[in-house]
Amino acid sequence: MTTAPTAAAAFRAPARLRALAALPFLLAVAAYLLLLAVWSDRLPDPLATHFSTGGQADGYTGRAAFALVGTALLLALGAGWAVFAQRNALWGAWLTAGLLGTLLCLVVGDNLDAADPARVVSPLSHLAVAAGAGAALALAGHALSRLVPEEESDGTGRPDPEAPRLDLGAGEVAGWSRATASAPLTALGLLLVAGGAVAALLGPWPLLLLGVLVGLPGLALARVRVNVDRHGLTVRSTLAPRPRVHLPLADIAGADAREVAALREFGGWGYRVRAHRTGVILRSGEALVVRRGNGREFAVTVPDARTAAALLNTLVERRGRL
Repeated sequence: MTTAPTAAAAFRAPARLRALAALPFLLAVAAYLLLLAVWSDRLPDPLATHFSTGGQADGYTGRAAFALVGTALLLALGAGWAVFAQRNALWGAWLTAGLLGTLLCLVVGDNLDAADPARVVSPLSHLAVAAGAGAALALAGHALSRLVPEEESDGTGRPDPEAPRLDLGAGEVAGWSRATASAPLTALGLLLVAGGAVAALLGPWPLLLLGVLVGLPGLALARVRVNVDRHGLTVRSTLAPRPRVHLPLADIAGADAREVAALREFGGWGYRVRAHRTGVILRSGEALVVRRGNGREFAVTVPDARTAAALLNTLVERRGRL
């Protein structure tokens, strides 16, 4: 039995949620372009847009090109957040827009009244200012998420006190596969990678390192495929050979499907490690939870988790009879 992945879930967000996800990016674009327009006669051309770790200018971009690059980056990220909007991650869209929009506006302010762009200085304290603005907007986004009604649960991931089973004959072979993704992790990974790519224009070189070391692994983990077959449970990235998690049947005592809360139970998203449990947590909601022989649990958030649990339980029982 194989369940085909579907892309329709990414587009279920209501129009109000999409509008609220795009709004901070539109506001950031408006503020950014307004500063460039109002201060046009007070800004050098080209602008100092790249700075060393000490804050001294060491890279320059034409005023029109800088306006185009900044606007395109904000609009692209805004479109991504709007398409993959989720109610419980709306704060992430506002955080992203606040961070990037503030950095762009601060670069414009650094160049104000500069007779020589080579003498422009951008202090590292600007990063703290941008972080503060991002945090403030994140709180605003979290508050605005209350304007969006919660999606109704279909009940498929409710805890089942009777472990589910599949009715397989002695000679029958079955497998289950489903791809799943996290829109917030995908957007965050894209943001970090994009930030690293434009670090040559917008900031100090450590941003490039951050984009490579954090953004790429985040993107790899944001989209995974979950397989259940006679070999056990395998969770692997759909974008790269690693990360990969494999639990053989011999290490599985049982499985069930239940609702999990990403923040309350696992402290966030991604690959999570807790005292008696680990998991690949891409969202809150339906999850396949496997009980291992050592008493620990492994969870992966995936649609149709009940079918996967039923097949795993059947395969574990069959192996025990051999």
